[in-house]
Amino acid sequence: MAVRIDLTFDCADPVRLAEFWKLALGYEDEPPPAPYATREEWLEQFDLPEDDGDGAWLHDPAGVGPRLSLLEVPEPKTAKNRLHIDVRVAGAGTAEEKWARITEKAAILTAAGASVLWEDPGHHVTMADPEGNEFCVC
Repeated sequence: MAVRIDLTFDCADPVRLAEFWKLALGYEDEPPPAPYATREEWLEQFDLPEDDGDGAWLHDPAGVGPRLSLLEVPEPKTAKNRLHIDVRVAGAGTAEEKWARITEKAAILTAAGASVLWEDPGHHVTMADPEGNEFCVC
């Protein structure tokens, strides 16, 4: 039996982080599960505290990539993540063309709130999203 994975980010601002990852990955907001009309209606079925925090749910419109859940937590990030996302944009072409696509995507994500941590020229750019989670553009 094949299985799929979802990735969940604990974060301070799930709505802001969702906007960033939609830009980075081309993802979309995930609609609530049927038969619910809104995510809030779906959440009402669970016995959650009123101040349980915000959340955002994203999916790959092509149905290939993992679903992302971004959940608000009160505690700050204190250590490096043991898992990171690779945003693969290189594709076919010469080494120079691939590097140009990588650096172009890194520039777009920097403008959206990410920061460059370091570059391995010609191969990848290691970055941090707006909440400090490391990822690579390659």
